[in-house]
Amino acid sequence: MLIGSQKKIPSSEITPRRVWEDRRHFLAYSSAGLLGLASSVFWGASPPGTRGAKIPGLLKGQFSSGESPTPYEDVTRYNNFVEFGADKRDPALRAGSLRTRPWTLRVEGECDKPGDIGIEDILSGFAQEERIYRLRCVEAWAMVIPWVGFPLGDLLKRFGPTAKAKYVAFETLQDSEQMPGQRRASLRWPYVEGLRIDEAMHPITLIATGLYGEELPNQSGAPLRLVVPWKYGFKSIKSIVGIRFTQNQPATTWNRLQPEEYGFYANVNPDVEHPRWSQRYHRMIGEGWLSRKRKTELFNGYADEVGSLYSGMDLKRFY
Repeated sequence: MLIGSQKKIPSSEITPRRVWEDRRHFLAYSSAGLLGLASSVFWGASPPGTRGAKIPGLLKGQFSSGESPTPYEDVTRYNNFVEFGADKRDPALRAGSLRTRPWTLRVEGECDKPGDIGIEDILSGFAQEERIYRLRCVEAWAMVIPWVGFPLGDLLKRFGPTAKAKYVAFETLQDSEQMPGQRRASLRWPYVEGLRIDEAMHPITLIATGLYGEELPNQSGAPLRLVVPWKYGFKSIKSIVGIRFTQNQPATTWNRLQPEEYGFYANVNPDVEHPRWSQRYHRMIGEGWLSRKRKTELFNGYADEVGSLYSGMDLKRFY
């Protein structure tokens, strides 16, 4: 045994913290002996607090998928919401600090009726419906979620977008006291996203206010979250406080940070490879690492509904 001499290990050979943490969780997951069933071991602790209140008078959405929904526990334990931390388990553990009432949405830019609107006025102005949508993560995973909400286009029409409005930009709340992940300079805050105006107005595009017939949990993007089911999940911006109609293509958070990996459009396209993994197949959250892979469909299976939006476009160039 050597005591008096220690070899200095180069920093390049030290395993990053997130890697050994993921390995530790994977080993714990494997040792359970139930790789296909023990998702709660891997995905983390149960979300704090009680489930949201039931939303009355829901309509059945006409665009719903016929797939079986992902279990509620998995939907609310595995979240990309970097304002509460980089780990997928962080939002469920930390998002209790978010205050969703009162909540005001600011709408501005190329429109006839800019202004602020409170969450209660928004919710009282639209009949809410339940739609079962699949949402894809970039990292070759997917969920099927019974979202509750209303078409984004119905909200945008209230503000009278002008002929100059070619795009719609969205902005998440910026408040580092409520959102501890914003205390790190890993991204440029606030989180921003955008759609082309015809994408935003398409009836399949949803403003989500709930899931599973209940009010939206904080970690899932309460109280107002975008859902664009034919695009990768990072386009579906959460906890929206600002909407701006613009003439020019707006900046988006991940495209601004890593444009070679995250295009503005972010349409699900199995023929466009992510630089670090293939997009041709995916697994469903909650089914485990050994579950069968599923073939990824163009536009996430919504080609009949939205394919005409991209007629004549080079979908490998405009990825």
